[in-house]
Amino acid sequence: MKHEWRKQEKDIYLPKKIEITRIPAFNFLILEGEGNPNRPEFSQQIEALYSVSYAIRMKLKKGIGCEAFEYTVYPLEGVWTTSDGSRDESLNKEALVYRIMIRQPESATKEMVLEAIENTKGKKVNPYLDDLVFESYEEGLVSQIIHTGSFDTEQMSFEKMDMFLKEAGYSKNWTMKSYAHREIYLSDARRVTPEKRKTVLRYKLKELNES
Repeated sequence: MKHEWRKQEKDIYLPKKIEITRIPAFNFLILEGEGNPNRPEFSQQIEALYSVSYAIRMKLKKGIGCEAFEYTVYPLEGVWTTSDGSRDESLNKEALVYRIMIRQPESATKEMVLEAIENTKGKKVNPYLDDLVFESYEEGLVSQIIHTGSFDTEQMSFEKMDMFLKEAGYSKNWTMKSYAHREIYLSDARRVTPEKRKTVLRYKLKELNES
């Protein structure tokens, strides 16, 4: 049976309200960068991630070197911070620092990923294919909410989550060592108008007994 994250992993990707949950370790294909995400280079990075992710999906679907596994490619994610400390209404997009990524199935191996990258390089010219890294990360305790609307209005949802966490007694923590929050893009920005886009906003949290 085909594994579809929207149907079988709703607890991870489709929170119905602000919630606190735990996210286990997952494997990710990752690219790092900095600067305004509206620039062409950011689109090239996204293309590199998706091209290799679909190549991995095809290998697993055909059972090349492994047990066959059919699934829907996972959504694009990103962890974000800024190099100048700007936030909220004063956010300087040119100072954004990020890691964008796509989760890969548990059965995807490092060797399979490297082979998929090489196969993709033979079909497409993309300078970011050589920068892709494959690693595992466990986010652990988190709070998350679905934001509906443009990326520029996310602050309203962050404020709701901040208030919720304050009342619940939780403190935010850095995700992936040095990033302020995670975003999971449930909508295709090329096809969905800004006011209808859905994005999971997620904070990594400190444990209640953690200083």
